[in-house]
Amino acid sequence: MQISSISANEILASGGYPTIEVIVTLDNGVRGRSSVPYGASAGSHEATVLVDGDESRYNGKGVKQAVANVVEKIFPLIKNIDPQDQRALDQAMIDLDGTPNKANLGGNAILAVSLAVAKAVAKTQGKPFYEYIRDTYQTGVDFLVLPQPMVVVIEGGKHADETTDLQEYCISAVGNGSVMENVRKTMEAYHQLRKILKKNGLSINVGNEGAFAPNGIPNNEAPFEYIVQAIIQAGYKPGEDLAIAVDAAASEFYQDGKYNLAVEKRILNAAELIAYYEGWLKKYPIVSYEDMLAEDDWENWTKLNQVTKKYGVEHIGDDLTATNMERLQKAIDLDAMTAILIKLNQAGTLTETVDTCMLARKNNMATVTSHRGGGETNDTSMVDLAVAVGSRFVKVGPTRGERVCKYNRLMEIERETRG
Repeated sequence: MQISSISANEILASGGYPTIEVIVTLDNGVRGRSSVPYGASAGSHEATVLVDGDESRYNGKGVKQAVANVVEKIFPLIKNIDPQDQRALDQAMIDLDGTPNKANLGGNAILAVSLAVAKAVAKTQGKPFYEYIRDTYQTGVDFLVLPQPMVVVIEGGKHADETTDLQEYCISAVGNGSVMENVRKTMEAYHQLRKILKKNGLSINVGNEGAFAPNGIPNNEAPFEYIVQAIIQAGYKPGEDLAIAVDAAASEFYQDGKYNLAVEKRILNAAELIAYYEGWLKKYPIVSYEDMLAEDDWENWTKLNQVTKKYGVEHIGDDLTATNMERLQKAIDLDAMTAILIKLNQAGTLTETVDTCMLARKNNMATVTSHRGGGETNDTSMVDLAVAVGSRFVKVGPTRGERVCKYNRLMEIERETRG
């Protein structure tokens, strides 16, 4: 089997700026297609999203160079590599790039090729993509337990203007029941939340991820109260049926060694911020905390991890670990967290992403596979990945086509695997 051709194009992502789409054709005529997202709030340790910087096009955010790199540099390299050897193919692209963060070719270009090739081979083998990933990397997942929905319902930070300092408040399913039923429950609570926000005189406009972005929210705690009310109003028990997950994206409000909570006009040091967060753990049915401290504040991540463990709450690293094996290993060594957020475009290849998931699993650490807040596409690879590596949750927004297609794919996989 060989790759006979590759085409690449600029397409629009949900943020209104371009991203890259790649179509790989094998010599048997089978095609694989992929498109990759980008983040509005991106950690500094992620693979590079290569943009052109040409201010005359898309305010400098075009991706024509990434497109050219696929056709002119990557295809000549990989056309003679067996596409069934995904690990060798990914490593060849990493070596050709030659930088630690894929700055030469672009992580967006490399990932788009990596996924498109894998999808073409999966089709050739007659396997769903999640099964192909499991078998190729021997993850050992049996599909008896599927990832559950973690639905972003209120967003702030860089994802929405004039709202909370924290970036995301989510409603999460509790337990390992039917995905379809848990999607229904979370969405019913989301719709009740709309009524509660309106009743409190807050806007029900949505942000980057299709979640509510209420202007004028009084403080960073108010969303917890609104969400608890929404869960109850939907007919469910907080902490038993549905719970709350939080992503602070604290690197975005970390300045000069302190944490600036602009909504509350407070500037806290790390110890004060940890105490502030612990207050919420005592009051609300919280299942996970994510990126509650800055991406290089390692010492305090370890301290907060001891606090979250007391309450049985998952402590998730995102910007801290950036789907990177070296940073994950450091987090393991320092006991800095209990779970890792997984984003394909942070790593830049399918192989590196799966290897990071497997390192987490080996160390009894949960994975949560996530969308991107800035520019998503209708590609659902992240869901198949989540299933293939046994992620605990899939984190996606509740509305807009590029978001709900992920939940629709997860429910489709449930139907397939349950016969």
